[in-house]
Amino acid sequence: MTLEHDDAPDFTLDSTAGEPVTLSETLADGPTVVLINRGHWCSFCAEQLQTFSEVSYDLWFHDDVDILPVVTDPLGAVTEMRDRYDLDVQLLADPTGEVAEQYSGTEETSHGLTGIAATYVVDTDGTVRYEQVADHPGDRTYGNYVRYYIRNDFADPFGGA
Repeated sequence: MTLEHDDAPDFTLDSTAGEPVTLSETLADGPTVVLINRGHWCSFCAEQLQTFSEVSYDLWFHDDVDILPVVTDPLGAVTEMRDRYDLDVQLLADPTGEVAEQYSGTEETSHGLTGIAATYVVDTDGTVRYEQVADHPGDRTYGNYVRYYIRNDFADPFGGA
């Protein structure tokens, strides 16, 4: 299943900022990056989130881009993850995996139900312009690449396919 060139499934999830966040509402201001993460325990997720945390203000300020990291854990664990890694982005709790399932899918692991790690760039029309679903837990797209992808009019900034 791929979502690239299709409409992104809309969702509303509770955030670590203490309020619900809805994808369609963020798209009213500009493009949005949806990150599906495996769980608060995942070091690869933390590494990826740190790269997005580093570019989040620049993307928001210059390009009106919101970053929505979806983590398949309850809000308490997700908040602990945000604080532990000192992230500048608010995380969204998807404890049932419902949103992850609509995007990259879920899987049962030794940690329970987890999302399959993925990165999506959604334009203001709600269309997925970029999709990268991890082949393995360490397979990630990082914040700097997405920043240049968006600034290159939704095209590979390095000229690849």
